[in-house]
Amino acid sequence: MSKIYFQGTFGAYSHLAALSIFKDAEIIPCKTFDECFLKASKDDSSKIIIPESNRITGNIGIEYLIFKYRLNIYSEYFQKIEHNLLGLPGTKISEIKDVYSHGQALSQCSRFIKSNNLIEHVRADTAGSAEMVSKEKDKSKAAIASSLSAKTYNLEIIQKNIENEKGNLTRFLIMGKNISQPEFENKKYITSFLFKLKSKPAALYQALGGFAINGVNLTKLQSYPEKNTFDSFFFLCDLDGHIEDQKVQKSLEELGLHCQDFHVLGVFEADKIREK
Repeated sequence: MSKIYFQGTFGAYSHLAALSIFKDAEIIPCKTFDECFLKASKDDSSKIIIPESNRITGNIGIEYLIFKYRLNIYSEYFQKIEHNLLGLPGTKISEIKDVYSHGQALSQCSRFIKSNNLIEHVRADTAGSAEMVSKEKDKSKAAIASSLSAKTYNLEIIQKNIENEKGNLTRFLIMGKNISQPEFENKKYITSFLFKLKSKPAALYQALGGFAINGVNLTKLQSYPEKNTFDSFFFLCDLDGHIEDQKVQKSLEELGLHCQDFHVLGVFEADKIREK
């Protein structure tokens, strides 16, 4: 049985996403994202499922680990995020004073929190907050988490779907040590890669010229400082297309001329949700 690692505790949105994709795998929680990446880099029979960005609150902040471990990306998965207010069974909303969750979940439910005069407390993750509320047995405390967390920790959903905006999605990446990519067919693909430029004026402008000339669409380009420095940056990039497509190859060859580090992270089918 293959192993799938996720960050957090059982009931987390990552756990929910893992259950949606991997029906027969052994799903194992890790305390930190670093631990997930480390486990997968040592065991090529395992995979990790990692939240990469959220439609509303942006990047999750795992880019430095992508750069450090350079695991292969096999696929992307968009999980619908529905936040719920969870409390001890029989709790009324008027009894709740304190609400606990991950910082992003709290900000995504800020209107509900404000309108009910709740005091927010930032915790490491959503499911861990639900576990804490369950253990403390205090009706004045509630958590914002998934419906799976309610089931996992015997809590009641006091109020469903309390997020500010409906249609909130988190993009997850499924990654592992082995390199694998799909055959080039008539489908929509994404090629994901990282690069670091040679230090010279207008390097980025020149490096990206190849994509414009060849008509290749960049869907993501983000810069991050290398560890312990503010004058050396690496870039994470996604483009529309398969690496075996001639236009993509020409663009990447042009980019390579301006790089001191270049690494393909993965080629995978674009999630159908992108077409909506």
